[in-house]
Amino acid sequence: MFKHTTKGLGTTFTTSAARLSSALAISTAAATLALSGLPAHAAESGDSSLPQPLHLSVSAASEDSASIILAARRYAAFWNSGEAQYAQQALAADFKDRTLPAGRPQGVAGPLQASAGFRAAVPDLTATMEDVVVAGDRVSVHLHFKGHFTGQFGQTRGQGQVIDFQAFDLYRVADGKIAENWHLEDNLTLLKQMGVIAQ
Repeated sequence: MFKHTTKGLGTTFTTSAARLSSALAISTAAATLALSGLPAHAAESGDSSLPQPLHLSVSAASEDSASIILAARRYAAFWNSGEAQYAQQALAADFKDRTLPAGRPQGVAGPLQASAGFRAAVPDLTATMEDVVVAGDRVSVHLHFKGHFTGQFGQTRGQGQVIDFQAFDLYRVADGKIAENWHLEDNLTLLKQMGVIAQ
């Protein structure tokens, strides 16, 4: 952790700059090591087409970072494509959604149901991995969803409205699979864009 003080500004700045430089070098090295593990996984299971995070930060304490990142990329591929195989590859058999919305089944069936329902409203939905932060057995993922509301959502029929909203997930990964997920979506923005609630 970095400590900032205002006492002795010149000295503190030099020390902070040195620490920052050192931390960046460690972070870069860790990220490089994590990513260097990906091609082997990609070659084994055709994962070279999985989404890549735009920004990646890996703690030096994350020994299984390559498998953790791979699980997150597979789950992002599921949201990006709607293809169930990616969810099944990413999620543990006993997967738990710790922020389970009302009406959604627990376990792997929940995300499958959610994706199918949402794609009925936004068939061209895409998901980009904006930020991925790995620490220990946890990975935090910032997803950016885009598309057009041309389908049906409840009683509302889409008119081609642009959909552009964010989501934030925290996964606990065990044995290369997402065991638990805590997630928040910007549903207020989404529902306004769909015209379900007033702007």
